[in-house]
Amino acid sequence: MTSQSNDSGPTNYGAILWDNDGVLVDTERWYFQATREVLAEVGIDLTVDHYFEHFLAGSGGAWHLASARGVSEGEIEALRGARNERYRQLLEQEWITMEGVRETLAALRPHFVMGIVTSSRRAHFETIHRRTGLLEFFDFALTLEDYAHAKPSPEPYLAAVARSGLPAGRCLVIEDAPRGLTAALGASLDCWVIPTEFTRRATFLGAARVLDRISDVSDLLLHAKSG
Repeated sequence: MTSQSNDSGPTNYGAILWDNDGVLVDTERWYFQATREVLAEVGIDLTVDHYFEHFLAGSGGAWHLASARGVSEGEIEALRGARNERYRQLLEQEWITMEGVRETLAALRPHFVMGIVTSSRRAHFETIHRRTGLLEFFDFALTLEDYAHAKPSPEPYLAAVARSGLPAGRCLVIEDAPRGLTAALGASLDCWVIPTEFTRRATFLGAARVLDRISDVSDLLLHAKSG
């Protein structure tokens, strides 16, 4: 079930704070594709390695690659807008709900306060979840517009802890990427990681657990409650 565990036993969690992209919905591949397409227009081949480094390990993005080629700020802004529109199109066309997510959330919902903490723009987030129907399982959702500093800053998770109404020690974060783990640890929260095809290369130092699949979350937490 788990490929790594750094915790010493069950903890009395009362809230689960979920990342969105890569954990609940399979959207990273489409964000990568949209970004790759627009950067190709200015002669940049955005690789999976570039994407991991600039978007998932850090949060700087890849527009500096365009700047280094002499692309102006105005042109970059146009590319960013084109990328966002292309991403929206892909979100509306492609299957995005991760396998096992609905069943896992349904099992956990009666037992935990649950929130989503994402660096996605609100417009993209709403486009995603108009199709998934997953928001019925959550008490709140925080998007990019809800805080000044995105992950890997701890600010999103500090805000989520406040919204949960519980102390940090009773909140568990579920993430898939190094920058999310960094944000959770910076907020003094336990974090379980479920790597994706984009993030499996990371080591996830500091994660309490590294899991194979989302159903492991409910299996572990509900076993701890019934034990």
